[in-house]
Amino acid sequence: MKSILSVLAIVLTLPIVIGQDRIDLFTLSGSYGFPSAYDSIYTGKGTEKGIAASFVAPVELSQKSIWYSGINYFFWGVDTDEVLPEAVMNPIRVHGFVLRTGLIQQLKNGNSLQLLFAPRFMTDFVNINSTHWQLGGIAVYDKKYNDHFKLGFGALFNQEFFGPNLVPLVNLDWRLHEKWSVNGLFPIYGKLSYQINKRLDIGWSHFGLVTTYRLGDPAYRGDYIDRRSIDETLYARYQLFGDFFLEGRFGYSFGRSYHQYEADQKVDFTLPLISIGDNRQAKTASIQSGIIASLRIVYSIALTK
Repeated sequence: MKSILSVLAIVLTLPIVIGQDRIDLFTLSGSYGFPSAYDSIYTGKGTEKGIAASFVAPVELSQKSIWYSGINYFFWGVDTDEVLPEAVMNPIRVHGFVLRTGLIQQLKNGNSLQLLFAPRFMTDFVNINSTHWQLGGIAVYDKKYNDHFKLGFGALFNQEFFGPNLVPLVNLDWRLHEKWSVNGLFPIYGKLSYQINKRLDIGWSHFGLVTTYRLGDPAYRGDYIDRRSIDETLYARYQLFGDFFLEGRFGYSFGRSYHQYEADQKVDFTLPLISIGDNRQAKTASIQSGIIASLRIVYSIALTK
């Protein structure tokens, strides 16, 4: 048991932990975006549905090194009562698999380095081939300042279907108070948490990530869907029994879009909120910001007993 806990302690810097006490090994969630109008001449509304699952498996290589592997699955669907051209995906049904695997090395004074290979398989599950794959990676250096504050910097790179996308990262694990904590891999996701008691914590959750999905259906001629959204929600997480938790989220989705582009429409380079050489013409309109809700089951292991 001590060996397992020592391995898990090394991965405290990863964005899969809650505060400083637990690591989430498995998560299954469902989400719902309430009907929202389109930002265009469309008169109908779009309703978003999503399913996500994640699983992580750290393997000890030595006392200070582990080989970390994790996989995430995403499904996104959008239904609308709007009549759209045949060359436009309607309803939208896309799937994504993201693998993260690589070395996490513990350094002196509690510092650590993550070097992860992160390929993606992003698809509509029609006529699957090599064009549905993307290559990417993550590198983060974390510095431990004390037992309550750890800060890291790095970057995520992914070869999206529109071109290269670089996201500077800030990895934060900060115990502000006995009951307050902030942790996450910003600007992708993070949490501000308040622990009411041993079984219940509440707070604010952030999630924002650009993803693109290849359409293999011949009707779409190799087009891709560019999904964007920034989700800000309030959450409550309750320990059901043992290491199983139930978490609910309710809030707002900003800048949400499922734009469909032709395969040869590219961007020179992108950073968060910055696009260089973006002259693309979307075939679809954006869904306006709207209310979202999600429910998830989490299997989370305590780092200390």
